[in-house]
Amino acid sequence: MFFPQVGDEMKEKIIYVEKEDKLLEILKRSIQDVSTKKLKSFIKHKMVSVDGKVVTNSSFDIKAESRVTVSFSKKVIPDYDLDIIYEDKDIVVIDKPAGLLSISNSKEKEVTAFRLVSDYIKRNNKNAKLFVVHRLDQGTSGVLLFSKNLRLKEKLQKEWNELVSKREYIAVVGGRMPEKGTFESYLTMNHFQIVYSTKNKEIGNYAKTNYRLLSYKNKYSLLEVNIDTGRRNQIRVHMSEAGHPIVGDKKYGSKVNPINRLALHASKLYLKDPRTGNLLKLESSVPAEIKNLVR
Repeated sequence: MFFPQVGDEMKEKIIYVEKEDKLLEILKRSIQDVSTKKLKSFIKHKMVSVDGKVVTNSSFDIKAESRVTVSFSKKVIPDYDLDIIYEDKDIVVIDKPAGLLSISNSKEKEVTAFRLVSDYIKRNNKNAKLFVVHRLDQGTSGVLLFSKNLRLKEKLQKEWNELVSKREYIAVVGGRMPEKGTFESYLTMNHFQIVYSTKNKEIGNYAKTNYRLLSYKNKYSLLEVNIDTGRRNQIRVHMSEAGHPIVGDKKYGSKVNPINRLALHASKLYLKDPRTGNLLKLESSVPAEIKNLVR
């Protein structure tokens, strides 16, 4: 049987297993002209899946009739189920889980919401394109919108503040907050990637954050937060500078992390559809672990 060389011409290989064996042995038989060390590297770097699940153990027992997929060009994204909130021919909106990057950064190029959604839309159209409209911090969960249309993406970004009527988050912070309040400042960032408020309007971007207290229990405040601007780390910085960092936000001063994630969730995005003029109400339920902090 002929097996193609691993390279630019071959991005993925699917192996249908005829008899039970160890994963590495199956790869060695099925992918010729590739060293054992290289095959182990494929497995280690999450480029191999068995019946749709990533396997990182070279000695994993593979049963007959299993399907092994090797992705030579990029890692297989593990453990994330794609939760679609809304989709049409031009827009796709997901409920992003906490811990997943919106887009790639210097440390992680593959395991991102962008890659996840891009792979999803290409199942039906291999030429489909995806464009970033806005972002959520890696630790923040909730409503995240992408465009499948470049012209619409550009229009949404250009007219974002006019089109978006509500951008609501649910947050849990340390200590008791007043019943409601507003924070306004100019935000800038230092060379350590830490955002902070400055009085210098020349180097800072205006940011406005509104909140109201929903409940207080267990020394935590549950807040409904609405932002008039979408600056990087805006809510996290404003809460921290008020002396009430978001639970789990070590970067901005939180000393506790009881749920092993940032207690910040993008719950609502109300957007006037520039194509139709209709209001799109994009909503995501608050994760139980966040609500449980104040129960």
